[in-house]
Amino acid sequence: MGGVRRVAVLTNPAAGAGHSGPAAERAVARLRALGVQVDAHAGRSAEDAGRLAREAVADGVDAVAVVGGDGMINLAVQALAGTAVPLGVIPAGTGNDHAREYGLPLGSPEAAAEVIAAGRTRTVDLGRITGPDGAARYFGSVLATGFDSLVSDRTNRLRWPRGRMRYNLAILIEFANLRPLPFRLTLADGTVLERDLTLAAVGNTRSYGGGMLMCPGALPDDGLFDVTLVDAMPRLRVARFFPTLFKGTHVRRAEVTTLRTDALRIECPGITAYADGEFIAALPVEVKIERGALRILVP
Repeated sequence: MGGVRRVAVLTNPAAGAGHSGPAAERAVARLRALGVQVDAHAGRSAEDAGRLAREAVADGVDAVAVVGGDGMINLAVQALAGTAVPLGVIPAGTGNDHAREYGLPLGSPEAAAEVIAAGRTRTVDLGRITGPDGAARYFGSVLATGFDSLVSDRTNRLRWPRGRMRYNLAILIEFANLRPLPFRLTLADGTVLERDLTLAAVGNTRSYGGGMLMCPGALPDDGLFDVTLVDAMPRLRVARFFPTLFKGTHVRRAEVTTLRTDALRIECPGITAYADGEFIAALPVEVKIERGALRILVP
């Protein structure tokens, strides 16, 4: 594909603590300066942004670009999966794990706009999650279940404090409530793993949560998930364990099992699944790799 001539730019003004509005203005100005026709849209809600993405695909644009973080990317991916329309990313979220994975410019909407205008694409896999109700949803980075999904549940229930501190408080509360979680995983080859875990993560890419390398060996175009299982362990050991996630060295520890599969079923009573930082469904879920389902604009 040559340069991008027409792009739909989608913004969710609430993303990234309000950073996406100014970032969108800067990116759109740079795209127009580069001669790209820009259709700018601001979604009033997640549902609205998803609708705008679907309409942009149907309208025949050269690319759909999102301004925001991993949650905004997740919305766009639902519309772009399996189509020839590539995804552009102007990072303006809190985690930006997709942007990290694909080497996209952080902190410069203009530089991100230049990547989009140049039109260089990479074809990558997506994960497809089917929940108990049969509804399917795609994800691009990591599916989280267990301690980390409990923290996300708690964060969403807390009304105070605001921002990052609310997440930190949720971690402390769930840490105090830490207990072994009875997981059952069924892999594509029929292998069944039943054990008490702290968490189970399914990675199409390496990181989540703003750079935690939960699945450090994951490649987004190898047709396989990297699955990281962390055994149930005492609180003190968990406290020492979590800092190793930012370096990816946790996979060398005895309490960690890593495996690869292109499909699996995850079960655990009372536990939910989050992917790309967004709530997906209560377990059980079926997760399957969709090879080459997304084209993404890269440097």
